Amino acid sequence: MHSATMPANPADSRPPAPVRHWRAWALTGTAGGLVGLVGLFATATLTAPAEEFRGDNADYVAAIAERTGYVWAHQVVTVVAIVCLAIFAAGLRRYLGAQEPAGSLVPTLAATGVSLVLVGLLIGGGISTELFFSLGEADQYDPDVIAPQLTIFATMAWLWGGIGLTAGAVAIGGLRHGSVSRWFAVFSAVIALLVAATQLAPVQYIALVPGGIWMIVAGLALAYGQRPDTGRT
Repeated sequence: MHSATMPANPADSRPPAPVRHWRAWALTGTAGGLVGLVGLFATATLTAPAEEFRGDNADYVAAIAERTGYVWAHQVVTVVAIVCLAIFAAGLRRYLGAQEPAGSLVPTLAATGVSLVLVGLLIGGGISTELFFSLGEADQYDPDVIAPQLTIFATMAWLWGGIGLTAGAVAIGGLRHGSVSRWFAVFSAVIALLVAATQLAPVQYIALVPGGIWMIVAGLALAYGQRPDTGRT
């Protein structure tokens, strides 16, 4: 005697609903871009009360000697941005590596661009320790020694030109291989051109603006709305 087989439930034969993959690593890029963009502009006001003394280091340093809190905040901003961008760089390389053809340089170039920004942040934040103590005891330090520290403080952490390399690599990967959606690839191409413009003019530190914006958008796009352009070859 053979047991009767029950027909399969038609509802069970339906294909499963697509699963949306939430990429936490991508959101660290948004956080890093936001912290860097807002934080560095905020701490740049350290020297605001001293602008009239640009030609005199002694008066310039004296005017900001009590504002060491800005220096400390600058250090915190750079440390948080470094951690966020390092995670994002690793995640982006892994993500692009899974989408790009074997042997493609796009994943490595994209991660390298972010890594260049990390170097600037590390040096730009590192000067905070020396500047914090020298500025806090300005009467015991030569103002001509403190002034160069202020120059590093106001420049190095702002050098986000490496994001231009990252955005350019992502744009090429998206437009040639469909590794990211077309809108994101076009957006990345525009940002890459804007960053390149800042590097070809004596305003390299302004790369923070388009670079920070790209990081914010890229993190959100890769975490939620971005899907590879699978219709492309």
